[in-house]
Amino acid sequence: MNAPLILDFRDIDAGMLPLVGGKAANLGVLTAAGLPVPPGLCVTTEAYRRVTERAAGLEAVFDALQVTSPTDTRTLNRLAATARGIVLDAPVPDDVAAAVRDSAPHGPVAVRSSATAEDLPHASFAGQQDTYLNVVGRDAVLEAVRRCWASLWTDRAVAYRAANGIDHRAVRLAVVIQEMVRAEVAGVMFTANPVTGRRREAVIDASPGLGEAVVSGAVNPDHFVVDIATLEITERRLGDKRLAVRPVEGGGVEHVETPSENTAEGACLTDDRIRALAALAGRVEDHYGAPQDTEWAVDDEGVLWLTQSRPITTLFPIPRHSDSQAADGTRAYFCMSVAQGVYQPLTPMGMQAFRLMSASAAELYSGVPVADRRAGAPQFAEAGGRMFFDVTGVVRSRTGLAFFPRVLDVMEARSAVILRELSRDPRFGMLHRSRRPALRRAARLGRRYRIPPRAVQALIRPESAHRRAERTEAVLRAKLASPREATPVQRLDRVERLLSTELFPLVPTILPGAGAGFAMLGLAWRLLGDRARPGELAGVLRGIPHNVTTEMDLALWRLATRVREDDKAAALLLETPAAELAERFHAGTLPAAVDEGLREFLGVYGARAVAEIDLGVPRWSEDPTHVIGVLANYLRLDDPDLAPDALFAKGAREAVTTAAALAARVGGLRGRVVRFALGRARSLTGLRELPKFLMVTALAAMRAELRIIGAELAARDLVDSPDDVFFLTTREVRDALTSPPAGLRALVAGRREEYQREGRRRHVPRVILSDGTEPEAVAAPVAADGAMTGTPASAGTVTGRARVVLDPVGAHLEPGEILVCPSTDPGWTPLFLTAGGLVMEMGGANSHGAVVAREYGIPAVVGVARATEHITTGQEVTVDGSSGAVTVETGSQDPAPASDMESQRIT
Repeated sequence: MNAPLILDFRDIDAGMLPLVGGKAANLGVLTAAGLPVPPGLCVTTEAYRRVTERAAGLEAVFDALQVTSPTDTRTLNRLAATARGIVLDAPVPDDVAAAVRDSAPHGPVAVRSSATAEDLPHASFAGQQDTYLNVVGRDAVLEAVRRCWASLWTDRAVAYRAANGIDHRAVRLAVVIQEMVRAEVAGVMFTANPVTGRRREAVIDASPGLGEAVVSGAVNPDHFVVDIATLEITERRLGDKRLAVRPVEGGGVEHVETPSENTAEGACLTDDRIRALAALAGRVEDHYGAPQDTEWAVDDEGVLWLTQSRPITTLFPIPRHSDSQAADGTRAYFCMSVAQGVYQPLTPMGMQAFRLMSASAAELYSGVPVADRRAGAPQFAEAGGRMFFDVTGVVRSRTGLAFFPRVLDVMEARSAVILRELSRDPRFGMLHRSRRPALRRAARLGRRYRIPPRAVQALIRPESAHRRAERTEAVLRAKLASPREATPVQRLDRVERLLSTELFPLVPTILPGAGAGFAMLGLAWRLLGDRARPGELAGVLRGIPHNVTTEMDLALWRLATRVREDDKAAALLLETPAAELAERFHAGTLPAAVDEGLREFLGVYGARAVAEIDLGVPRWSEDPTHVIGVLANYLRLDDPDLAPDALFAKGAREAVTTAAALAARVGGLRGRVVRFALGRARSLTGLRELPKFLMVTALAAMRAELRIIGAELAARDLVDSPDDVFFLTTREVRDALTSPPAGLRALVAGRREEYQREGRRRHVPRVILSDGTEPEAVAAPVAADGAMTGTPASAGTVTGRARVVLDPVGAHLEPGEILVCPSTDPGWTPLFLTAGGLVMEMGGANSHGAVVAREYGIPAVVGVARATEHITTGQEVTVDGSSGAVTVETGSQDPAPASDMESQRIT
């Protein structure tokens, strides 16, 4: 049966997306729901198919687009122009032309594009294709339809599809023909606040005339914010409204200046009309069950019309607890993923691992068993594939508010500010004023793991803390040894047992030593007072020993120096793509200097990876592409004075000298205490990295077990690949092993698609409330002199060319460039060895990136809001690691070569 060419809105439902596109599907749904939609029809994608199937040359464009990078805008634009020309030149079959002419309404209409990849829950495509207003006459309607078809290939539409990973070949265009509303006033309305994220809050922009003036940004509209539940107008800001778009007799529109009574002196909507719009917003959202971005108009008879609705795709999802956990009232959630330096989503199995570990941590702290370990601790929540922790109890507790933000002050300073501000919100008033329960829990934990005596012992004899850490590591590695003979179910039992009971207790076993070191740093700070200049105390931690991450980076540098001695090996690394070298490594065909050194390095550090807290991510031992790429970067560093090992040693010497100078500056008994405290800080604080390293080692071992289980599932033809196991939970894997459910492949495919889609998300909130509000919904703070500000992390000032890196894998960093990134975990730190400075969006003075930057002696500022948006690769940037200022020189843009564009944010 042939697909129809024309469909009335009344005959369209949500299941017709491939035939009518997103806009028409939504208008059909709204019409069926009885909402006030102007009548109209849809020229279906069947018409587009019949026109373009005869158009020679489109297949060649598809093939070229498939191999073009999303960041190669020049090539994308050229291909888009070619496709537009092909579609515009294609003849329209007579029956298609007749169907459009015969079905078009007699009066003025709006002709609007409706693509199959448009108005979707994850990608709105707003404004990517064209709209033609006040089209009069059937021939004019047909011409507008043709131009809408061609607009599927606007530069912006092609770039948007490329950026969102949407197949150009699979997208088709339908066209909406809708009766024009002779609008006296019109605009847009969100059913949730797109800036703050708050749900059930209507945000209305309105201006006289057609809504095109507001949609296109041609006018400063009136702006209203309304609580949908109470219809209270909570914000009112009037625009100048000096321009209106009006229909012209005979067709088309004109831009006219509005009379003075429509300017900022008065609102273009009455309060009753504003409330009516907010009530309509509630009806629309209730119907869809999700926040919507709508367009509306009020005609010359005062009738309110809804002309479009699409999902708001930019809102971050609200964190959800497991089904067994209730979360009543307004809750506050802290993003643990961002705190760990991971912006990308976790795989479902990676999330499952942390649910199990969170149950262990909750039991360890509270002493109360968790009802369902697989569901995680009651405070554990998830959104957008990221981990969140319900900190409502922390904010409402006297002890929690005194302790947790103080920890964040040195780890994630911006989050600390947010939580303290939340405590002033009446919804988060103090509930738990007594400190006794928290003190009892802390005392119980301290007794169980002998934390106080171990901390004291570490201060007396630091080597005792290091020996205990070595013993703990040896015991863990013995437990991680994989059994030769075990069933898949037994292996799964082992994974769940280790993650839920044996891994988290490593933290209180090792951290007393590191904690004692930081306590000594705090003591020195108090004793020194204002005698220490800004950045001096942090400088004492440069070149500290016993830091496993620093040792890893220096080991990789030593490998680079060995490779440099072999001219052929060095040339191979510099001239061959890292992915190809990784294949040769697995095949055993690399030069001996590279092969032996790399195997030695991976034997110690092969469990690490970028985003290594996710056990669903391949380890460096599986895919050494990133490590090999970093080696090539190191080979480009030819100044011996900038060699990382030399800088590290120099930093250590300067730190010791600074400590002595600070002690002498105080003098007397206090000076001797300062000298002792700073010495112990240098001896012990390096241990802070070890618990995470051991945790990552354990995750890598459990990943290996799960891959064996995944291979069994693939052998049973339940999944396509062993790695599909990482897109399931342990409960689902157990069910698959014992009583295989139907649809496992479809479940994995859906989760892979969601994972990839979330991986393209660029904004992840540090803190979000259960009503969707992001307390930090503001732009980066800018100082009076134009500098962005953050937290000073590593003293010194440096000016250099910025390199914005969103993913370190494959990133190319020239020696001396300023690394600008969202966050870091240990997988990023090899890049630090050639960086001249560091700017990071998250973190505090003691966050991972800050610690490593200090050890390498590179100036660093962390916690710079939206740095990767405000800075672009090639700009000259000055980083002041003492004051926390980051200054971008105006007019300094020097775009990166095309080969480096993959590491930039495209703005």
